[in-house]
Amino acid sequence: MVGVVIVLLFVACTSDGSTDEATNSSTSLPTTSTTTTVPPSTTEPPDTTSTTKAPSGPGYGGVAIIADDQWPPTLNPWTEGGDNFIVSIIAQAWMTGAWDVDATTLEIVPEVVTEIPLTSNGGVVVKEDGTMTVAYSIRDEAVWDDGAPISGADFAFTLEQSLAYEANQEYYSDYTDADIVSTEVGAKTFSMTLRRPTIGYESLFRWLLPQHAIEETAFPDDWLNERWPSGGPFIIETVEPSERITLVRNDNYWKTDATTGLQLPYLDGVEFVFMPETETIVRAFSKRDVDVIQPPPWIKGTIVPLMALEADGADVQVKPGPVWEHINFQFGPGRFGLSENSCNDNLALRRAVMHTIDRDLAVGTYYQGYNRPLTSYVDAYSPTLSHHSWDRYPHDPDTGQDLYQQAVAETGVECSVVFSTTSNGDLRVALADMYADMFSAAGIPFELELMDSALFFGEVLENGTWDLGQWAWVGSPGRSGLVSAHDLFDPNNPPPDGLNYYRWGTDDSSVQDEHTTRFAEVVDEMNATVDDAELTALIAEAEEILADQAVILPLHARLTVGAVWADEIGGYEYNPSQAGHTWNIERWYRIDR
Repeated sequence: MVGVVIVLLFVACTSDGSTDEATNSSTSLPTTSTTTTVPPSTTEPPDTTSTTKAPSGPGYGGVAIIADDQWPPTLNPWTEGGDNFIVSIIAQAWMTGAWDVDATTLEIVPEVVTEIPLTSNGGVVVKEDGTMTVAYSIRDEAVWDDGAPISGADFAFTLEQSLAYEANQEYYSDYTDADIVSTEVGAKTFSMTLRRPTIGYESLFRWLLPQHAIEETAFPDDWLNERWPSGGPFIIETVEPSERITLVRNDNYWKTDATTGLQLPYLDGVEFVFMPETETIVRAFSKRDVDVIQPPPWIKGTIVPLMALEADGADVQVKPGPVWEHINFQFGPGRFGLSENSCNDNLALRRAVMHTIDRDLAVGTYYQGYNRPLTSYVDAYSPTLSHHSWDRYPHDPDTGQDLYQQAVAETGVECSVVFSTTSNGDLRVALADMYADMFSAAGIPFELELMDSALFFGEVLENGTWDLGQWAWVGSPGRSGLVSAHDLFDPNNPPPDGLNYYRWGTDDSSVQDEHTTRFAEVVDEMNATVDDAELTALIAEAEEILADQAVILPLHARLTVGAVWADEIGGYEYNPSQAGHTWNIERWYRIDR
């Protein structure tokens, strides 16, 4: 398949319950300007004389100030630290790519291309020899800020540079795994032929590089501090290390507002200001010193105080994001070192756990009503494809006790459960205490064995030395991200090289049956097809197997928070995916202009 497009992070909790993802250490960016030497353009820039104030609603002018707590280690996604979330947040304002993520459906939507290539629209074709061709049609109006057209050559150049860069980076594989046989380049078209079908092609070309500006330079070394021409709504003007990044309007931006017919963006500019303390960000927002924030989802420290500002004109949007927590079983022999009476190989015991844990109570209590349980892991990737398969396990301690007694009878063991997770943050510790009460109510022997995150995410997961556990995964958008998520449970994908840390169906697993066999087949079929209908059916079958066999229990998706002064900034729509809250920044406008 093309890369492991799921972001494979074991997510720990900070003391405030927010995500503590693996990030690169911040380094100062030298002060730069947007001045970039490029060849003269042979293409006339689009007419910008329409940039007059709209009679009502969106109109031109003003600057939006965005606060964040993390200074970007770089602004170049192709350099070290370029995979950092804040880099993407800023990139939304000045870069462009083939696709973006819709804030409502969380589906991949076209950006610089006219449509996402699919088998259903003819953009993806699987040939008789087993190869697959993916064809992109680039918007005629799409240009870089210097007026040069965004072209098929830019796609080819981006592919070339990505292959050269990622070949030396173990944690990047989207392009190198694509196994691209050949490409064809047109003025406004690009196609590539892959050696075999894979839905992973969707993750490619998130950002594009302008060939005409970069091809005669050493990339990425010559572009650590310089900025190439913008394909997005704004142009980076100045960088004040550790404090502020200022962007100004790209007068040659190619996109128009379908509703008003006006050229975008509406704002004259945006400023990213950086404040390392969450409390400082919230205070600055409350004083209206900044217009837009995306703070950590801390109930007491951010959500509650921000919600209190809604009466004064703030719009606070709290949504589940791409980080999803789950409870899971260890099926390998390593669990017996911690839990001598582990019965995870018994389906009745696993289903007893499903009914014993009151997800509504656990999630509702911890999140104080701001979150809800997941009904499936699919909800965190593509809600429209979810069959909510874990609805079959309502909280029912009586059923849990009956199933536990069935497990004892079937195994001849006084089954017990030892629960392990990280002890470093309050979220999982608080939930663990609640679980203890729930298991007690169901009459199931239960012990807590909390561990430091370094130990838990190190040798414990690697060696499979837990019994019942909890952690989170972070997933990428689109069908490619959802397909890759199933590699986590693939019986043919054991550690240390694979990702099935649960050891469900692996060679050393205590569960190897027709269900694990079929699941492995489903994963193989997913990774070998791009047919829309086939993928939808396979995803549904995989979800059904994991739910029916009680392999995991999805709990909740971590909250994300976006806040805007809605009486000052219009057009803001918070995107809880990895696209982030700047995904439609070109449509923001000042109401108070």
